Amino acid sequence: MSESRKPIFNKVIQKIIEKSLFTERQIEIILNQRELLEARFPISRGAYYRQVGQSRDKLVALFYTVVVLRGLGILLPDDMDVMMDLAERVDVINSGDIPPESAEQMIDVIEKYIRQACNM
Repeated sequence: MSESRKPIFNKVIQKIIEKSLFTERQIEIILNQRELLEARFPISRGAYYRQVGQSRDKLVALFYTVVVLRGLGILLPDDMDVMMDLAERVDVINSGDIPPESAEQMIDVIEKYIRQACNM
């Protein structure tokens, strides 16, 4: 079933979500569940709550992953600082309209920082 919905995220946020563990729909559901977004989903209640469960499970797994990676010294304090800095930039990006040329530049910078932090 194809649905045409207006995207709620700008180009930069969409690109970041594409590279994350979550789908755009799952991010929308998490925001909706945390009352950070009021959205209607054109799916059945059963499908919606199944996706709520899947989103919650992924979020729990993400937190356990960060805890174990930090606890074993794989994620270092500097890595966490970089992640927090990027998260703050994403918050700023999310709150404004971004011209396409700036969006691509921001995506490149974010990708560079993440790849640098993950260099093994």
